[in-house]
Amino acid sequence: MQMLYERCSGLDIGKDEVVACVRTPDGDGGRRQEVRTFKTFTRQLQALSDWLAAEGVTNVVMEATGQYWKPIWYVLEEREFELMLVNARQARILPGRKTDVGDAAWLCELLEHGLLRGSFVPPKEIRELRDLTRYRKRLVQLHSSECQRIQKVLTDASIRLDSVASDVLGVSGRAMLRALLDGERDPQVLADLAKGRLRPKIPQLIEALTGRFGDHHCLLIRLSLDHVEQLEKAMARLDEEVDRVMAPFSVALELLDSITGVGKRAAECIIAEIGVDMARFPSAGHLASWAGMCPGNNITGGKRKSGTTTKGDKWLQEILVECAWAASHTRNSYLGAQYWRLSRRIGKKKAAVAVGHSILVVAWHLLSEGCLYQDLGGEFFVRHDQDKARRRAVAQLESLGYRVTLDQAAA
Repeated sequence: MQMLYERCSGLDIGKDEVVACVRTPDGDGGRRQEVRTFKTFTRQLQALSDWLAAEGVTNVVMEATGQYWKPIWYVLEEREFELMLVNARQARILPGRKTDVGDAAWLCELLEHGLLRGSFVPPKEIRELRDLTRYRKRLVQLHSSECQRIQKVLTDASIRLDSVASDVLGVSGRAMLRALLDGERDPQVLADLAKGRLRPKIPQLIEALTGRFGDHHCLLIRLSLDHVEQLEKAMARLDEEVDRVMAPFSVALELLDSITGVGKRAAECIIAEIGVDMARFPSAGHLASWAGMCPGNNITGGKRKSGTTTKGDKWLQEILVECAWAASHTRNSYLGAQYWRLSRRIGKKKAAVAVGHSILVVAWHLLSEGCLYQDLGGEFFVRHDQDKARRRAVAQLESLGYRVTLDQAAA
């Protein structure tokens, strides 16, 4: 078998130690193999890097094992090594022979013959942005959960504020909740705290604020409300930091923001997951496959089996589906028309995934070509169906021996 890399190394990474295997020429036409074990402390990782450099290693491969591979990657990327991160499923060793040393040696052998395919590891700036956007996503989810908890406690206390006010935690709602926490129980006084569009609903608010709000509910609401405000401060701080980190990618942000259904925050999340350099993905299809946004291939014996989407970047999948739902509510847009066209045939959930796939394909083209999104319009599929029906009718007439000439009828 052809050998592509003369001096290479395979790393088997654990929580507390790294087993490194180095394969180099032995001078007699054969191969020399040496295995060493290092702790995962920073000084030991630097010693690993020094040893690999002293051996003249050019290529290093490691498995994606949770978060443990990251410190090793960060130390080694400071050198001139060509690093490769691989999915553990691609490098499984034979059952009954699995050891840390065996895993490292097997990885090294696969690498030297070019039998491994590397995973996408974004550059440092994108990795930092990804950490920020993912953490912000979790805080938003916690904020939504805490708001729901407040509504449940209010319902338990027979306070039906959510039946009258669309936003329980809006300016008026928070004023009423703070008054309840300060001991105010008179529905008339609480209702008078309404502002803006809630003022005409004071009679309904008096009914909604009549309940059995006690000390137990007061404690739960106070804790939840304090937590909500703390989360909002943290999210605001993260927004500021994301804006700072996104500054070098403002052009890419503007391009993605032009896509129907994709807002500024969603565009930030997409950039954090796929980066801005589309050269890493040879085509839009490669990007969609990597993200797990296209049907999987499962054909055996000439029969196509389940086409379930493959596992991919779940963070990217979530934001793309959210953008698809947003696009479905837009009028006279290509993506909205695509969603409703597909939902009648395959259901709304699968249609949202399909539209998310389209958004990702559009994002690849925009970032590759540096152009803004041009919507094809909501009538695109109507025109497409008409053209298809016209071609079918002409083909049928020609098959019967007729010569067909089409003239546009007068409006």
